[in-house]
Amino acid sequence: MVLYYLITAFFVLVCTFLLLVILLQQGKGDIAAAFGGGSSQSAFGARASSTVLSKATAVLAALFMLSALVLAILGQRGPGSVMSGTAAPRPAAPPAAPATPSPATPAPATTTPAPSTAPATPAPSTPAPQ
Repeated sequence: MVLYYLITAFFVLVCTFLLLVILLQQGKGDIAAAFGGGSSQSAFGARASSTVLSKATAVLAALFMLSALVLAILGQRGPGSVMSGTAAPRPAAPPAAPATPSPATPAPATTTPAPSTAPATPAPSTPAPQ
């Protein structure tokens, strides 16, 4: 898991440097010159000499692609659990039996009678036999 965070930090640094190197490069000029509209006879304009910034751009772009690929492969493993390296918890002990009241302490008395569960119905009136 530490490797993933190291590669992520490296990826962020490469992205930052790639952004800076691209922004430091000099612009090519007009859009027509980029597509051969300039005075050059070549298909895509005059070939510029390779500078340090263009070489750094190529190296950083390759590092960007490789680190993105590695992060994608490492990310396929799925989410890891925080508890993956710990032992399983022990089962809880069975609850202790309730303590019986000692003779020195009287049992609590109930002050309210328990409600009756049977509905109160009047007795059916039957005629007395004659």
